[in-house]
Amino acid sequence: MNVGTSTPDLTQPSATPRAEGILSPTYRAATLGMVALISLLAFEALAVTTAMPTVARELDGLRAYALAFGGMLATSVIGMALSGRWSDRKGPAPAVWTGLIGFVAGLLIAGFAHNMPTLLIGRLVQGLGAGCLSPALYVIVARLYPESLRPKVFASFSAGWVVPALIGPAISGAIVEHVGWRWVFLAVPVLALPAAAALRGALGSLAPPTHVHDDKPGRMLNAVGASLGTCLLFVAGQEQGWLAAALFVPAVALLIGCGHRLLPAGTLRAARGLPAVIALRGIAASAFFGAEAFLPLVFSQQHGLSPTWSGIGISVGAIGWFSGSWYQGHYAKISRQSLLTRGTALMVLGVTTASLATFEWMPVTAAVAGWLLTGLGMGMLYGTVAVLALSMSGEHEQGSNSSALQLCESLMVATTLAIGGTLFAALLNVSHTAAFAANFAITVALAVLGTIVARRTQTPA
Repeated sequence: MNVGTSTPDLTQPSATPRAEGILSPTYRAATLGMVALISLLAFEALAVTTAMPTVARELDGLRAYALAFGGMLATSVIGMALSGRWSDRKGPAPAVWTGLIGFVAGLLIAGFAHNMPTLLIGRLVQGLGAGCLSPALYVIVARLYPESLRPKVFASFSAGWVVPALIGPAISGAIVEHVGWRWVFLAVPVLALPAAAALRGALGSLAPPTHVHDDKPGRMLNAVGASLGTCLLFVAGQEQGWLAAALFVPAVALLIGCGHRLLPAGTLRAARGLPAVIALRGIAASAFFGAEAFLPLVFSQQHGLSPTWSGIGISVGAIGWFSGSWYQGHYAKISRQSLLTRGTALMVLGVTTASLATFEWMPVTAAVAGWLLTGLGMGMLYGTVAVLALSMSGEHEQGSNSSALQLCESLMVATTLAIGGTLFAALLNVSHTAAFAANFAITVALAVLGTIVARRTQTPA
């Protein structure tokens, strides 16, 4: 994977298309198909989180609870690496159809499972498919839409995530309670097939790449190593004492040793240009999801909020994310560089404010307002980072660089959550406040680091 030679001018405001929009006849089917698939991926992820406690009890699989999530994330790493490779060599169509088949097959296996091992197999297959889909959708955006429309496409992707984030857990809970947990898995394939059918025309219109770039040696072996490291992190998080440490150390070693070989050279040191863009995606996502993982517990433990009110507080961040993304895609008259600068600044302010909920004297409303700002900043930069990564990529590396964006996010978020969880468990016996404060200190530090890396995303003229 090489850094592309195309270097967009980040000092200029985002161009706004005049003739056609993303829902014009030319792009309507592709836009609706991609947003529908993303919404289904998001709904499934959130719905399974709600349903899994019931699933684990009924299948007598509480000891394998973490693997149901960690296994899917682990195989998605392999899927992302495969998807980038196929998309650069043959176009996004093979990755889309392979991903769809894997995703649907995994859901069906899980939905009809009668024991926990079978369900875990379904989750592994499902993760492989979901990992294939995501980078391929980015490549469709790069090859089908003009650059001026891409910010709007990524804003619509955010909308595809936000709606399930707001209603998905409630719908899932109702399905589990009144219909049965199996339908959380079995209902999604019925909706996924029509969504994928809408992409047939767009995929058929895309010519194969004219230039094929050679893979890095051992790319897929490194993907398997990073996948194993991700899975070990989840397992380590469920253990205590020496066993947790024995699993945690090799897990991080695999993630760092294999993971960085899946990314463009210079990503770990945030070298100027594309490496910094990809690094910013991982850093910002780690700050956001690292804070989100502990905020509900803070609201409950430190302020006595019910699960319903804690969930409402977290949903405010999703609304902020959508608002920031919609702004960058439809209304922003400032440069992409300015969007990154302002987005990361909002995240620092927001995460810092929200983290003060650790202390009982902090009003919950003020902490929620901080979380709203965090989501707003994340929305402004998330789509912008995707637009810049595609703009900086030649046709022959759009797949590998789209894959790198999502691999960097997945690996960094998994590492951040594992480190935070281990630190939380170690400090919990000392003080709840100390345990929460240590975790939020990590997320604030990551947000501050994001403001520094954002300044390195523009390649010097």
